[in-house]
Amino acid sequence: MKVISISLGPGNPELITVKALKALQEVDVIYCPGTKSKEGTFKSYSRDIILSLPVEASKIRVFHVPMSKDRTFANRAYDELCLEIAARIAEGKTVAVTAEGDSGFYSSGNYMFEKLASMHIPTSVIAGVPAFIAAGAVSGLHIVKQEEKLIVLPGKTTLEELHELTTTNHVIVIMKLSQCTDTVHEFIRQHPDAEYHYYQNVGTANEQHETDRNALVEIEFPYFSLMIIRPAKRISVG
Repeated sequence: MKVISISLGPGNPELITVKALKALQEVDVIYCPGTKSKEGTFKSYSRDIILSLPVEASKIRVFHVPMSKDRTFANRAYDELCLEIAARIAEGKTVAVTAEGDSGFYSSGNYMFEKLASMHIPTSVIAGVPAFIAAGAVSGLHIVKQEEKLIVLPGKTTLEELHELTTTNHVIVIMKLSQCTDTVHEFIRQHPDAEYHYYQNVGTANEQHETDRNALVEIEFPYFSLMIIRPAKRISVG
């Protein structure tokens, strides 16, 4: 028996792969991460996606992942889950652990799969659609063209880094945008000629796409948001 890491895509249930759906239908137990808001409301986007699919809801188990830059509490939650998963495997169950987007792309669950591997529990991964790929499709954006280079940043950046990248033919994707709100606001003010595509809640009924610079510098970016920055167009002379 083994554990399958199942990527669910960015939020729209129709963007899950056929392979992932088949696995969800076949496993015995499905674990979905959930978080609590500042107001104390518990939410699991993974569970919401699965409930919209032809999958038996009684197989779903939600586990709480504390949201903090200090990963101590999150890792403790994963340690506890690994022990529970090990018990399920010992019972002969097949287990799935879900992740939004792609489970190998800035997924907080990677720590858990390293832990399971150290416990000699076999694991496998099913790929999914990352949020920034879905975002480009939502707006009809050709994310990278010809000789352009793409770089993905995890929400920790500086004005100097953004400037350097946009002046060296890089298209920038910023994930976890809420972690660098002030930096991005200031960069937009200093570089009005660049092209900005802001996305929020991609793949859900509440998805948003905004390109107006004046509006963007007023937005307090939430957790489920990202931005694609394309460098200013260069005009050829001669």
